[in-house]
Amino acid sequence: MINFNSQKNSKFHKIFQKIKYQLIKRHFYAITGHLRVLPDFIIIGAMKCGTTSLYYDICEHPSVIAANQDEIGFFDANFHLGWNWYRSFFPLKFQINKLKKKSQYGISGEDTPFYFWKKNAADKIKMFFPQIKLICIVRNPVDRAYSEYQNTVRSGDETIDGKTLTFEESLEIEFKRIKSAENKSNLNYSKLIRERSSLLKGIYVDQLKIWFDRFPKNQIIILESGNLKKNPTETLSKVYEFLELPDYKIKKIHTKKNVRYVKMNEYTREKLVDFFKPHNKRLYEMTGIKFGWDI
Repeated sequence: MINFNSQKNSKFHKIFQKIKYQLIKRHFYAITGHLRVLPDFIIIGAMKCGTTSLYYDICEHPSVIAANQDEIGFFDANFHLGWNWYRSFFPLKFQINKLKKKSQYGISGEDTPFYFWKKNAADKIKMFFPQIKLICIVRNPVDRAYSEYQNTVRSGDETIDGKTLTFEESLEIEFKRIKSAENKSNLNYSKLIRERSSLLKGIYVDQLKIWFDRFPKNQIIILESGNLKKNPTETLSKVYEFLELPDYKIKKIHTKKNVRYVKMNEYTREKLVDFFKPHNKRLYEMTGIKFGWDI
């Protein structure tokens, strides 16, 4: 039976959210939405791999104007807020045109690593921006898993009955969830990854496949976070070439959201290396890129 009151309340809730987030929160920026550009590139992932630092590195280029917020999340959680809300984060067309007059180049873009595993987000981006440039940065999935665990500890999300779980205890819970889903032949990736998923978010091959199934490979560049850290100039040159911008050596390398924490237990690392081995092998086979991780 259809609950019409529920549908009506949902409709009013969406209208209220549009008013709240467009007119109240974004006010002038949303009102001028029609005067603003849409993105030329999107950093789609991966989470805890340095997407924010990469984004601000890219935006150091004189022909790039940054959005006024990172991780906008329009194509997943905020699509109902409308295009004016989305446009409100990007520069005015006047600003981009001014850049183009000066140097022939002028672009903007955004980064939302939560898009990476979401088919609905990929479908929307494909529908509205079939020619867009997509950027993905990955990291040794063992280190990525530990980084995500540390992040959830800081946010208070690694607790059961008031007790903070160790990394090993947290992993054991996820191992069991994955095993249970596999035994039931019901490995619903998108559903499992919404829960505790330090492991699943590091299986990059399954997430990249979502994008390779929708976009030609020449619209996607895949970077490795270690290379960005060791050879930032060379790595960013590849990105600027991909974005069809003139080469540029930035003056400041960004290290956003960089947090120190205790070293991972070696036995745990070995266990995770074994877990990710077959998935990393599939990743190498799909991309043809050797990332130099533990294999």
